[in-house]
Amino acid sequence: MKELRSDTDAADMHAQARHRRGGHDDMAVPPAEFRSYYGRQILKTPVWNWMIAAYLFSGGLSAGSALLAAGADLTGRPQLRRVSRIGALASLLASMYFLVGDLGRPERFHHMLRVAKPSSPMSMGTWILSGYGPGAGAAAVAELMPRRLRRSRIGRLLRWAARPAGLEAAAVAPGVASYTAVLLSQTAVPAWREAHPYLPFIFTGSAAASGAGLGMLLAPVSESGPARRMAVTGAALEVVASRTMERRLGLVGETYTTGKPHTLRKWSEILTVGGAVGAVVSGRRRWAVATSGAALLAGSALQRFGVFEAGVQSTRDPKYVVVPQRARLDAGRPARGDQR
Repeated sequence: MKELRSDTDAADMHAQARHRRGGHDDMAVPPAEFRSYYGRQILKTPVWNWMIAAYLFSGGLSAGSALLAAGADLTGRPQLRRVSRIGALASLLASMYFLVGDLGRPERFHHMLRVAKPSSPMSMGTWILSGYGPGAGAAAVAELMPRRLRRSRIGRLLRWAARPAGLEAAAVAPGVASYTAVLLSQTAVPAWREAHPYLPFIFTGSAAASGAGLGMLLAPVSESGPARRMAVTGAALEVVASRTMERRLGLVGETYTTGKPHTLRKWSEILTVGGAVGAVVSGRRRWAVATSGAALLAGSALQRFGVFEAGVQSTRDPKYVVVPQRARLDAGRPARGDQR
């Protein structure tokens, strides 16, 4: 009996070893499927509130408006330049308000300037904003200056500096539009981390569409040509990148195509595409151009809130953490963050 038991134990050990080596012997117990420890979350849900989503939107709006303002300045469209410059500053101030409101104390932003760390998206984002803000601010102040001060020495200096300041802000604007996407994708949140190849394109396209939407909403129709063209380009980039992300993300893509995030992003796409079509077919009808601009602004805001909600949702189900990691390990690739 002992010899029989020993032979049986040896056979079982041999079968288990073959299974570990990739053999095809049948086992009494099938390979274990994914299980969570008592269904508990692996990651904590982000403590960020709606202010961060609003910060993502307003920062992108500022960047898009700065780009449009520079184009309007170079092509001789003063009203479009004016509303875009003022819009860039107003949305930048709103962005800083939302960011500081989430941080809790204003000096925390200042502390980020003590060091420049290229490997940290937060550090680089702080420096990008610091380089962008003065140019956007100077260009907007030149537009807001009272008429009685325009002929003074300070007024002439501000008007002279407005163009180079606006061009400097426009040069930094793509970084302002996209750095938040890099910041999100460097977190442990699965829906943001796995979407790292696509979020910068979505955010940049969304920023361009929103800046164009503001110009279409507030500027005269006679000067809205650049805003319309920018609206179509930005909307196309945003929608194509968003659809590509949904198709290629696999399991984690469920967080973008189900529940509240799906509803927000579905309406975002409807409004963005509708606004882009309106930019093309609205002609010189003021109400149609303004309505299309408002749709682009709303679509951009919903896109940012949808991405934010998808990230929150992805932390609540452990499968979005474990299953992609196991797939990478089975394919012989290290998990993101483990590369040396």
